[in-house]
Amino acid sequence: MIERVSVRGLLISAALTASLVLSGCNGDSLSPSAKASKPIPEKLLKEIEAKNMDKGSPMLVRLFKQEAELEVWKQDRSGRFALLKTYPICRWSGDLGPKIREGDRQAPEGFYSITPGQMNPASSYYLSFNMGYPNAYDKAWGRTGSQLMVHGDCSSRGCYAMTDEQISEIYSLGRESFFGGQTAFQVQAYPFRMTAQNMAKYRSNPNMPFWRMLKEGNDHFEVSKLEPKIDVCEKRYVFDAEQPANASRPLTFNAAGKCPVYEVNPEIAQAVAEKEQRDNAKVAELISHGVSAPKSRAGIDGGMHPVFANKLPDAQSIAIADVNDYAVSANGAAPGTIPSHVNPPRLPEGQVSAFTFASTPAAGSADTPPPPPAAKTETADTGSSASGGFFSRLAQKVGLRKDAEPKTEPAKPTTTARVIGHKRKAEPKSSSAAKSTSVARAAEPKAPAARVISLEKQQAEARSTFPDPVISRPTPPQTISGARSTVQANSFDQRWSSFR
Repeated sequence: MIERVSVRGLLISAALTASLVLSGCNGDSLSPSAKASKPIPEKLLKEIEAKNMDKGSPMLVRLFKQEAELEVWKQDRSGRFALLKTYPICRWSGDLGPKIREGDRQAPEGFYSITPGQMNPASSYYLSFNMGYPNAYDKAWGRTGSQLMVHGDCSSRGCYAMTDEQISEIYSLGRESFFGGQTAFQVQAYPFRMTAQNMAKYRSNPNMPFWRMLKEGNDHFEVSKLEPKIDVCEKRYVFDAEQPANASRPLTFNAAGKCPVYEVNPEIAQAVAEKEQRDNAKVAELISHGVSAPKSRAGIDGGMHPVFANKLPDAQSIAIADVNDYAVSANGAAPGTIPSHVNPPRLPEGQVSAFTFASTPAAGSADTPPPPPAAKTETADTGSSASGGFFSRLAQKVGLRKDAEPKTEPAKPTTTARVIGHKRKAEPKSSSAAKSTSVARAAEPKAPAARVISLEKQQAEARSTFPDPVISRPTPPQTISGARSTVQANSFDQRWSSFR
């Protein structure tokens, strides 16, 4: 018995030592302290109980760049995930779009898994957890980068930065979920909330093929409220793949190889297909009505939630995201301390923010001189202009697009992934969409120019290299199976509870 306890002690010491090696965003390591052991605040514990959750139940994190918001979801006692709390993000760097290479300042987008070993109690940025970039998908595309974190200190170089008070809460929630038996929690990082409004607004962005793939994973979660199972094959994400009932071999995935035969729960697949159909119809309607194009981000590095920007002295010079539906009020109290060294995203010279802060007189009012005229910048085409994109063609097909579209030379059709219970027809890509280029942007001396990474060519290459996977179609079950229990007989909590 003594020998067994000694072995357990050595294992825990080794795990702790390994965690101290990590540091947020390439910062220097600090000595461990009681900050990593702070309990979940009493107010938050009451919210957990009020929402029919347990302190140690599994959690899931969702990040939205454009809105600069982080959501923490926890599994309730029904086995489904429910939103616990939304945290405004103090700072993120780069532009909308995935991280491609080391040093590009991009914060990752995609699906990541966080294990106990990725939790860093000795971060130079108060507390942090490593997102695990690059994941299998990123590696399949040859992407590079390391030490991409969610951490405190409100300072970012490719990370998602919170205040120290916020990361303390998030860290404690993750810690308790691990003690409750969860072996890893999922992080879903998106460029924006995957709404029809945003999909229509950004339809001309070169990253749209990649974002449509992320939206599929988003839809799997939203229709089922279960953590989607993530796999990668043919250089693309696959969601909720299950082994066929008559399979003779275990289901295995190769990120760059051909997809195996797999099944998707028919009810989830049907719900996702119906949601996609509704969203596409809404996108087509918005385009036909001339949805506004996104504001130019030329010369702006990253973003900051307005609840923080509102508290800074020169708030009117700070760039505000192109968002109208923040989950966290922009005029509330800042959730935590904003460090004096914070470096907020700023508008280029000659431009002013269109956002009016509660504590600042509106531009052009009697209390302030009228603002200088905004510098002219080129923007993407609006919904009223002709477009050869996917959603524009959809609007024309359903009869919502009234203006004549210029004829385009048809390209070789490409196909998209199929899911159980839902077939998608191959859609031809227009030559105008394939030849679209990014709009030139003005340089800004104090921040790197905004970057948009085009993945359309890469996605087309992957689809042409590998045909659609063959997916068997099982008999639909009567109900969607509930979440599997994450507390196993040989769980972390049972094995190490005496050392907590």
